[in-house]
Amino acid sequence: MKTFPRSAFALLVTLLTISQLALAQSPELEALVESIAAEHVGSSLAGLSVGVARGDQILFQKSYGHANLQWQVPMPIDAVHEIGSVTKQFTTAAILQLYGKELLDLDADLNEYLPDFDTQGRKISVRRLMDHTSGIKGFTEIPEFEEFSQRTLPKETLLRLIEKQPYEFEPGEAMIYNNSAYFLLGLIIEAVSDQSFEDYVNDNIFVPAGMTNSSYCSNSELVEKKAQGYQSTPEGMELARYHDHTWPYAAGSLCSTVSDLLAWNQALHHGELLSPALYEMMITPVPLADGTPIRYAMGVNHYQHPTGRVIEHGGGIDGFLSHSRFYPDEDVTIVVLQNTMAQPGPEAITSQIGEQLFGSQEEPEAQIFSGDLSAYTGTYRGPARGTTYTATVASDGGELKLTIRAGTNTRATQSLRYSGGNTFAQGNLRYIFELAEGSDDESVLRIDSPGSHYVLRDLDD
Repeated sequence: MKTFPRSAFALLVTLLTISQLALAQSPELEALVESIAAEHVGSSLAGLSVGVARGDQILFQKSYGHANLQWQVPMPIDAVHEIGSVTKQFTTAAILQLYGKELLDLDADLNEYLPDFDTQGRKISVRRLMDHTSGIKGFTEIPEFEEFSQRTLPKETLLRLIEKQPYEFEPGEAMIYNNSAYFLLGLIIEAVSDQSFEDYVNDNIFVPAGMTNSSYCSNSELVEKKAQGYQSTPEGMELARYHDHTWPYAAGSLCSTVSDLLAWNQALHHGELLSPALYEMMITPVPLADGTPIRYAMGVNHYQHPTGRVIEHGGGIDGFLSHSRFYPDEDVTIVVLQNTMAQPGPEAITSQIGEQLFGSQEEPEAQIFSGDLSAYTGTYRGPARGTTYTATVASDGGELKLTIRAGTNTRATQSLRYSGGNTFAQGNLRYIFELAEGSDDESVLRIDSPGSHYVLRDLDD
């Protein structure tokens, strides 16, 4: 086999790297973001902040629109936004740091650290809190939470509300996105570190990562360059609903900037905050109790997106939407923040940028199904986030058709693409059927997405 001299190989790598950077810094990237901003900012969006980096080199960063519409204050290039559930990345990193110091055990029952929390007789490991597989009811989906979400009350008030709720499934059987679990993780961090969640994250993550403009969000402090949050409505732009930051807590109460989130991704994914073993633990999804794989790891989704392999998380909180995505194979980070609860949404913008940089794989062609589609038909029901899914599966014209009713809302019927075995797909969603083998068995439909894994059971069995 012909080999290159080491110097020639190094030159080739350098030229490829320069070529890749030139692509990322090309006018096409800026033109894309400018066109997105021109379409949405000033109509559906008050303001927008975007940053793209390869490694520690900023390739693109710009803000558009207004941080404050009332005073017509332009959005600063490094405006402070509430980042909502992107907070969960920081919470899991904190838990793993404490695990690395042998201050907690990921497989220990949560009652070892929070003995006063009633688990209704179930053993729930700390690990199951981190990937939304505990079965605990999410507090944002509890109707009574609305009564005190705008009030400052002791955290125990929420614990008492959560522990009275029936479990949505037994621990490890499914995955339903769950803010209650991250509320509990915040309390565990405080219990084992002897610091407030706010102080621990500041001292052990923000400072080492160089995140100088990030903090726990405050309802009262004056924060320089803090953007106002808005809600887009059919009648026009409105101020976002007030929320008390006692409650989003370790699930969603951090504030940050595009620059700081680029720095966070650099520090997290390049070994500055976690050891290699702990980092792999954070980004590696753990299967459910029965061995079924999921695509959510610890505070991050890790999966094959059409634009490439991604490690990411989004966030949404009154007035703000956020998305932080890392492409590990390209060492590229994209951060998008908007100070309006409105379309198009940061995840969609992130994907447009990713497609501009790396292209997008088309969905694979459907495989030929030669069996009996009627074996999959029926009505399946099970818990989903904040509702119950009722899925009607029918065979029509040689295709499997799916109609989902979420509570009382019926969604458009979809045609499913066969992808082998007992699995069908539609975009990033996978529909996995487990057919009953005997009279005492029941058929199951698993609906798997990067951020959930719902288990629905056939009502006819």
